[in-house]
Amino acid sequence: MSMEVRLLLAFLLMGVVMFVTPYIYKSPPPAPKTAQKTTVAQNEPSQPPAAPAAAETAAPVAPAAPGVPPTEPATVAVSLPPVTIETNLFRVTLNNQGATVRSWQLKKYKGNDNKPLDLVNPAVGSSEVPYPFSLYFAGQPPTAKVNQVYYTETPDADGLGIAFGYSDGHSRVRKTFRFRRDSYLCEVTSAVTVDQRPLANAIEWRGGFGDLTVANAASKENTIYFNPAENKLFEQGAKAGKDGPSPATANFSFAGLEDQYFAAVFLPETTEVLVGEERPPFVVTTFADTLRTEAVEKPGPLVGAAVSLGTDNHFRLFVGPKDLDLLKSVDPKLEQVVSFGWLSILAKPLFLVVNWFHKSFIHNFGWSIVLVTIIINVALFPLRFSNMKSMRKMQALKPQLDTINAKYKKLGLTDPRKADQQAETMALYKQNGVNPMGGCLPMVIQLPFFIAFYKVFTVSVEMRGANWLWVTDLSQPESLPLHILPLIMIASQFWMQKMTPTAAPGGDPGQQKMMMYMMPLIFGFMFYNLPSGLVLYYLTSNLVGMGLQLFFNHTATAENAARSVEPPKKKNNIRK
Repeated sequence: MSMEVRLLLAFLLMGVVMFVTPYIYKSPPPAPKTAQKTTVAQNEPSQPPAAPAAAETAAPVAPAAPGVPPTEPATVAVSLPPVTIETNLFRVTLNNQGATVRSWQLKKYKGNDNKPLDLVNPAVGSSEVPYPFSLYFAGQPPTAKVNQVYYTETPDADGLGIAFGYSDGHSRVRKTFRFRRDSYLCEVTSAVTVDQRPLANAIEWRGGFGDLTVANAASKENTIYFNPAENKLFEQGAKAGKDGPSPATANFSFAGLEDQYFAAVFLPETTEVLVGEERPPFVVTTFADTLRTEAVEKPGPLVGAAVSLGTDNHFRLFVGPKDLDLLKSVDPKLEQVVSFGWLSILAKPLFLVVNWFHKSFIHNFGWSIVLVTIIINVALFPLRFSNMKSMRKMQALKPQLDTINAKYKKLGLTDPRKADQQAETMALYKQNGVNPMGGCLPMVIQLPFFIAFYKVFTVSVEMRGANWLWVTDLSQPESLPLHILPLIMIASQFWMQKMTPTAAPGGDPGQQKMMMYMMPLIFGFMFYNLPSGLVLYYLTSNLVGMGLQLFFNHTATAENAARSVEPPKKKNNIRK
């Protein structure tokens, strides 16, 4: 049935109940006024609340069906000032209207606008999208508008937690937030009953998540959930919820939201499950909310998520950077949140080595990258050394290649005898142990490391904001009007090509000269707006390669390689 048909049936059933109930149940006599006052006093906070302003009104209460007696006392609450809970890592602002979060700042991180990083989209408040930690009901919601009414507040004595409560006599809602002084981990609970019957509910975070000050933030946001049965992390963007809420149900280890460098992950509280019992199914729902962000005025689809364990939600909640050490300290499975992609077999060890040098010795990611790059190039030197010998042999074969080319010079490209030229050239290469494709080997060797380093800079929050000399953030292009590192890299690429023997000595000299100038410019264009750390890696590789080439050119091995391919000298026959 469509949603419209369901709503029509629901209203018809409500009308029948409202019409029939007065004839079955007699309305109870009203309670004495003194008793009512006592009930209200017991449900109010222990300290007397400040008198509300003239504009403030009592919390809206949904009307109960005529003749249906309340099952529990109703709370009385008014709009209260926002509550800010501060730890050494968080500054979280909550509001008693809907018992929701209005701001979640990470003290140790700044957004792309250089202001304190707020993981909540401020545009949520000016739209119909509910605030984070509102409640979502996949089935029939309670008659009370529990995301709009005012809740009573009960702060914890140490200032690190708060409990919210609401009741209209029929619908009852309880939410709690409990933080820790020096941890990105906190505890969140929610429970809803209607006429003392538990009602399934979900805690939602809508309207986007993470650093919303970056351009195209929506492309970096996902809902995530880890299925231990498949040992796989699933990711869904806002596109998954474009046709309406998209639920997924299983015994997930965790679920929540992520952007490029941060995550909000809900983990089921294991202490709530008794021995021999099964945990309730974990339901994760993906939403698509059309909103603007701090960086983009035009509204676009942003991801949202709701998580539920049924009627009684008890979650541990990690909200913070996708730092491998932090994630593993909370739960080893959370390490999956940092995805190094299909080349993780190289990218992850590469990051761990760079991070180890940074933490243990150098204390700077830029110099750590330089050192690791030098180590990689030195480790691969035997392979490059063999390639250098092959290239020197090819350079020494130039006279013989010129002879072959001159022999077939007058033939057209379509002439069948051109195949003989190719066969003679390849036979000469084979006879002297030369690989004609050897000139591409240095680039082929660097390619996997280049891809791995690129992934490291795009997923490792440790690199975010890491500086080196004039570079303020190695995970971003240089902030200077003129990017210096790519220009130095162009110069290094040019000199390296001049030092390297020509890969195809028999080729067109004009074409080879053009490539010598064009290739560095093409690489410079490609690298100009890539992360500065990636440019630093490639530049360091070029400089190390130049040093190794210079070293090889002054060794006896280079001369011996050249002599080994020289044709034997003809002996003169002298007549006696």
